Amino acid sequence: MSVKQRVIKPKNQRTKRALEQRAPKLIENTKTAMFVRGGRTSEQVTQVLKELCMLKKPHAVMFKRKNIMRPFDDQTSLEFFSNMNDASLFLFGSHSKKRPNNLVFGRTFNNHILDMIEFEIQSFHSLKMFKNLKVTEGAKPCLVFAGELFENDAEHKRLKSLFIDFFHGETISNIRLAGLEHVISFTAIANKISMRGYRTILKKSGCKTPRVELEEIGPSLDLIFRRTKLASDDLFKRASKQPKALKAKKKKNINVDVFGTTHGRIHMQKQDMGNLQTRKMKGLKRGAVEGSADDNKKAKMDDGDE
Repeated sequence: MSVKQRVIKPKNQRTKRALEQRAPKLIENTKTAMFVRGGRTSEQVTQVLKELCMLKKPHAVMFKRKNIMRPFDDQTSLEFFSNMNDASLFLFGSHSKKRPNNLVFGRTFNNHILDMIEFEIQSFHSLKMFKNLKVTEGAKPCLVFAGELFENDAEHKRLKSLFIDFFHGETISNIRLAGLEHVISFTAIANKISMRGYRTILKKSGCKTPRVELEEIGPSLDLIFRRTKLASDDLFKRASKQPKALKAKKKKNINVDVFGTTHGRIHMQKQDMGNLQTRKMKGLKRGAVEGSADDNKKAKMDDGDE
């Protein structure tokens, strides 16, 4: 006997709006991230959670209470919090003698854990340690990934995808140059990930395009790989699948060259050139051509008689 899916009927307009907000959409909402403190955390872990939450705002939920859980042993609590807060991303921080200064980045799919990657905080420099101007809260950052491992290693490829999900912000079609003020850089060296935050400074260059300089504003993080729990290729492919309505339909017989010029090909039926209507000109008539040739011969003969 099959179990029917329970349909929740809204009792008021507020509930109806909340259900419509969580309903599946062709274009997803900006992903919300949860920042969860474990049963025991160090001062460094707490500060990292707060500052990464500031980078993610306004799409962030900070848990103020401690939550005793072990994500790699039991994921039910994280999945419950994810469903309750409509958040598909999470960052869990904890501290213990076996795993000091521990961070777990993760994401969910269909209210179940998809990927989890655990790190140890090797070094951390807070935003307060950089005495300069900061970027606007909620500004869309430019993400830079440096290192061959992000292109060649399977785990680093999945980590790159996770970081893009976590920090990329709202999806927009255009952005002005002055609005690109925040840069987050990730560098992969062996089993170490270095994260740096910069502010862009636009200076005069003597031409239309300004000269861009980077000023480090923090936070600065050095992370060491620990454990990973990644989804299978089939599940990850299903989670990354886009609806058919969003895929651009291929137009037949239309090509775009390297210069951006659009070329079209038109197919026509075979034409009969014998019935093709052309412009009638007196000089093209056959009689006129023969007459001019006879006049030339007579002129030559008269010259010979003389």
